[in-house]
Amino acid sequence: MKKTLLRGADRYASTLLLLAILVLWQAICSGFAISEFIFPGPLAIIASMFEFAGPIAGHALSTYWVTMAGFALAVVVGVLLGVAIGCSPFLYKAAYPLMTAFNALPKAAFVPILVVWFGIGAGPAILTAFLISFFPIMVNIATGLATLEPELEDVLRVLGARRIDILLKVGLPRSMPYFFASLKVAITLAFVGSTVSEMNASNQGIGYLLVSAGSSMKMPLAFAGLVVIGAMAMAMYELFAVIERRTTSWAHRGAQAK
Repeated sequence: MKKTLLRGADRYASTLLLLAILVLWQAICSGFAISEFIFPGPLAIIASMFEFAGPIAGHALSTYWVTMAGFALAVVVGVLLGVAIGCSPFLYKAAYPLMTAFNALPKAAFVPILVVWFGIGAGPAILTAFLISFFPIMVNIATGLATLEPELEDVLRVLGARRIDILLKVGLPRSMPYFFASLKVAITLAFVGSTVSEMNASNQGIGYLLVSAGSSMKMPLAFAGLVVIGAMAMAMYELFAVIERRTTSWAHRGAQAK
């Protein structure tokens, strides 16, 4: 009985914590009579979401497909680069530091350059989402392949396995937990990248909505946009978490015990 209760508490822990935060947030706003212009409470944000449901839905859909396009591109490029770097000790030593230096560059600084190249619209948002999200995927795939035990490779070669066999049958399956872990990080970064780009170089999307709401002093609407971005990112995170549990359960502690 106690184990069942503990499992139920673990399953709904994040939901309970979120509800507690919302209640405390609303209590602070109401108790101290904080103006909606300064810090709107959850009730004001929900009311704004209903009031502007149509525009929010349209901007959210635009942000979602732009983010997914950039994220899909990041997955393709990240996996290809990760496999190439992870399979080659020379590339791992040569390219890894350069990629790390590139990742340290602020991606918002690329937005004006992308606007010059591709104009205002979806192009800069897609590329910003790609630039900010491909690095975790590449690093995790490369790490999963590069850390394959030399002893294991030697044994497989003695048994007649070719390099391509080791890559396809051992290296890539071994890298799957790393891959799914990177997807959960990369998808949240992709939403950040697309939103930042939309704030500076677009006339649609949640980023544009945030700027418009801020300039017209509609703080509940601005917070509603932030809530929508967070909800979309959390939904995609949970989707990848479910896929990860179903496909790589063998890699998680306690999987056999369940």
